[in-house]
Amino acid sequence: MSLHGGSEFGFELACCRWAERQWPLEETDRSVVVARQLGTKRRRWDTIVLECDPEGLRRRALFGPERLNGDLLHVVRNAPAEWEYYRDGLPHPGYPWRYVRESIHEADNRGILETRRDGNRIEIRQKWPYPDWLERVVAIENKPDLDASAARMLGPQLEYDVAMALADEVWVATRRTGERVEPALFEDLPVEAGILALDPDELEAEVAWHPLTLSVENRGTRILERPSGSGRDASAARFEYVDPDEKASRRLAIAERAYERGWRSFAETMRPDCKAFELRSQNQLLPYCRAKNCLPTAAECSGSCPAFEPEPPAWRTRGWPIEGGPGKRLKHLLEKRRRRHRPGLRAEE
Repeated sequence: MSLHGGSEFGFELACCRWAERQWPLEETDRSVVVARQLGTKRRRWDTIVLECDPEGLRRRALFGPERLNGDLLHVVRNAPAEWEYYRDGLPHPGYPWRYVRESIHEADNRGILETRRDGNRIEIRQKWPYPDWLERVVAIENKPDLDASAARMLGPQLEYDVAMALADEVWVATRRTGERVEPALFEDLPVEAGILALDPDELEAEVAWHPLTLSVENRGTRILERPSGSGRDASAARFEYVDPDEKASRRLAIAERAYERGWRSFAETMRPDCKAFELRSQNQLLPYCRAKNCLPTAAECSGSCPAFEPEPPAWRTRGWPIEGGPGKRLKHLLEKRRRRHRPGLRAEE
């Protein structure tokens, strides 16, 4: 029996696991980090694949499993190799220095920056150089049932991605039908976007259409407003240009969030402490609800669910079965598998 069924969430998890196993599609020595439901304020992608330099990815682990936000990146990337007053050693951030001091203290508390005081002056020194670990960003939209209606909704989003060129490649993953020509090829989608035909149960996929590589090193075009498409709307689209440096900063910020979260973080938004929650294996570990006999979404698997029944208190005490009950054990198992794809992290992190 298929655990994925017609669930878009299940298809999304299958796409992530397939990418983790099979990406990159071409022979290369790059390492891969996969995450889900990430992006910017204006655009969120279902699946993100980071193609990384293997040694750079291992050195990134020196900074811990948590993400470095923009303020922390400003500090650790520009910290001097020798002791220096922080205002002399760092470029001006474009915002008040008091926020830089807060980031310096946070970096010091996390053990990724060295600090000392010379009177009232805070001096800093890098602990390790921040590595150039990110090479490519691949964005995948998951539409298991890509009919004409879904394609009309998805088309403008893909056009935005192509114009912005924040990702190196943009793909659409849809359910494989087994037909000689996949129906998704007949839909009105930008030619720059690739099409992936995925079998979520067998975790096998075929490339139905290869994408074009987008010019991430050039300035992007952010589409702000577009004509409605009706015959009475003769207005022009509104857009603005995005500087390449801003794009590079956003790419790295997305990569840091993906590094922290991964795609197995679904247990953090569900209730694994419910007696009906379990993980079932179908080429991967999937959340399953025994009460509803389905693969639940985060919205369905919550404390407000009528079938929610918390673990008995005795399960969560005395370390049964391993440090606090089945829910804790499931989260620990998923975290262990996530850590496996972030080489260099210590076991306790």
